[in-house]
Amino acid sequence: MDDLPGTDPPRSLGERLRPLRGHLWALVVLVASLVTVLALWRAAYDRELRAADARFVASTQEAAELLKQRIINYELVAGGGAALFASVDRPTPSQWYGFAEGLGIDERFPGMVGLGFAGYVSGNRLLDLQTEWREAGWGVLRVRPGGARDHYGPILYLEPRSPENVAAIGFDMYSEPTRHRAMQSAMERGIPTLSGPVQLVQDGDTPLAALLLYVPVYRDGARPATPETRQAAMLGWVYVPFRMERFVEEALGDNPMRFSITDVSSGETPLYATALAGDGQPAFRHEIQVEHYGRRWLLAFESAPLEQAAPRLASLQTILALGLFASLLMYAIAWMLAQTESRAQKIALGLTENYRRSEERFRTAMQYSAIGKVLLDSHGCIVEANPAFAGIVGRSAEALVGAGFQSLFEDAGADADDTGTPEPRETGIRRETRRLHRDGGEPRLAQLTYSPVPGSIGQDVVGLVQAEDVTERLQAEARVHALNRTLEHRVALRTRELSQANQELEAFAYSVSHDLRAPLRAIDGFSKVLAERYAGSLDESGQGYLERVRKAANRMGELIDALLKMSRVTRSPIHHEFVDLSRIAAEVVEELRTDDAGHPVDVAIQPGLEAEGDASLLRNLLANLLGNAWKFTRGADRPHIEFGRNAVEFYVRDNGAGFDPEYVDKLFRPFQRLHDQNEFAGHGIGLASVKRIVERHGGTIRAEGRPGQGATFYFTLPGEVREQG
Repeated sequence: MDDLPGTDPPRSLGERLRPLRGHLWALVVLVASLVTVLALWRAAYDRELRAADARFVASTQEAAELLKQRIINYELVAGGGAALFASVDRPTPSQWYGFAEGLGIDERFPGMVGLGFAGYVSGNRLLDLQTEWREAGWGVLRVRPGGARDHYGPILYLEPRSPENVAAIGFDMYSEPTRHRAMQSAMERGIPTLSGPVQLVQDGDTPLAALLLYVPVYRDGARPATPETRQAAMLGWVYVPFRMERFVEEALGDNPMRFSITDVSSGETPLYATALAGDGQPAFRHEIQVEHYGRRWLLAFESAPLEQAAPRLASLQTILALGLFASLLMYAIAWMLAQTESRAQKIALGLTENYRRSEERFRTAMQYSAIGKVLLDSHGCIVEANPAFAGIVGRSAEALVGAGFQSLFEDAGADADDTGTPEPRETGIRRETRRLHRDGGEPRLAQLTYSPVPGSIGQDVVGLVQAEDVTERLQAEARVHALNRTLEHRVALRTRELSQANQELEAFAYSVSHDLRAPLRAIDGFSKVLAERYAGSLDESGQGYLERVRKAANRMGELIDALLKMSRVTRSPIHHEFVDLSRIAAEVVEELRTDDAGHPVDVAIQPGLEAEGDASLLRNLLANLLGNAWKFTRGADRPHIEFGRNAVEFYVRDNGAGFDPEYVDKLFRPFQRLHDQNEFAGHGIGLASVKRIVERHGGTIRAEGRPGQGATFYFTLPGEVREQG
């Protein structure tokens, strides 16, 4: 039958499946990768599980070996005690104590309760043994439990000599069935024997699982041949009592394994079991049966849950998840490859449009930028210039194309080579200022910024230069520099004039003090002569006038000295160092106490006060402040002075006469006094000197006070405090 016109011929199955071929291949890749990942994961899982089980079995064998070695050490200790009986027929308690002390049981074997000896005594020899024990001065041997028996096995020695061990001496272990079986077996076989679980006498009513290791001791130190002869030659047993919990801790330390120990020699008797840490079923179990000195122990070990016993399995789970994720990712990649071509074409079209717009933006920036811009080729010639650069040079942009860039400047660039190409920097960008030749005008100064830029493929463009006309700015800076030099010259001139004025002031002060002292000495001398020679010729008023003249002359001399002293404070150079203000204050107070012993003052000085400054000037400062406080506390009921420091200021506080706050501004002026000369002597120079010292150190000073309520002077010394360790 012919196909109908206008219809597509029927397609084969292959043609219809061709669009799905890529997806089918992606599905095949997914299935294959999933099967491979699962197979590899299962193999790794089984291998890791077997390795974890092998590690667990090895750790159980190691633990069993450690327990065996520890009990062998106990047997060696007991054997050493038996050897002592071979050298001494019966050691005294002192000899036994010395032997046990030398072993260092407490330090070397903390799991052992002690090292003891139990004698083998027949019923008719017990009284003789007790008598011998008492006559030897070893005390009273009380055998318990009481009652008549054919043979006894009382504890005679037990070290270390703790109160519990001392209380156990005299206990007849041969009378207790479990101990009796072990002691009888050791005696008849002649080898060390381990008892079943017992409760030690030392533990009282506390149920703690414990064992005893017995080593038989025979006369002459040799083991007889037959059980009968061994019983006849028996002296007793050296034994080691130990508690299972301490024994296991000593042998295994901090081993986190979970296990139990069961005595299966006759039935099943639990000896030890660790507390189960955490929840969950153990991943592995392993049992080991060991023989220890006539007893068979079953050690049952349990591992931690699977996630702890085989921690690497968790990483395998992660690897499986990653493998499955990788399989799905490969499927997604294969599926997405079918969409890549069309999307790549769309992206290529978009990149082309972006490139066109980027080029347009660059051209716009070149064309309308107010800063001159030039593109250079590898030979240093201009490829393109914008109108701003053409305006700086005074040529058209078309005329600049092909011209050598270096030919536009009157000076040679600092980094230009023979070809005129800018020398590259490590960063690729450099700046310089050069003199540019301007057609039809004066030369201009241009600040140039060189930066590398790539050109289009096949285009010889290597760099971009931005040029900015900085002629006016540099000229303005030059005028500013010239003005600064003029100001510096004026400052130097004023400084020199001020220095000359200070020198003239110093000369004037010295001259005035020298010229004033001569007439003052004449007044004082002649008035003294007048008072001595002609006192009889003067009445009482004349003598009073003469005395006033002498006092006025002396006060004038003191004022001149104070004035010179204040002048030296102002002129002396400052030597900066760290100064212990607390120590200086203590020295000043000690001098005040010596000079004025009749004025007791309570002085509190805060320790550890330090400042940076001139030591002599700071001493002058403290001497004036503390001296003023000392002087103005005269007349106070309980005179008190305090020197310390708050958060930002040092202070000197007193409870003396104080002052009226209205006149606080006069305190620091020379020759200004707020108190009468007859009440409180002084020159009015001290606080003025203090103010100048503080200001010379760059600090400030202020005062607070009330009449009759004392005064406080606060001052700062910038940068004065060191870090206190």
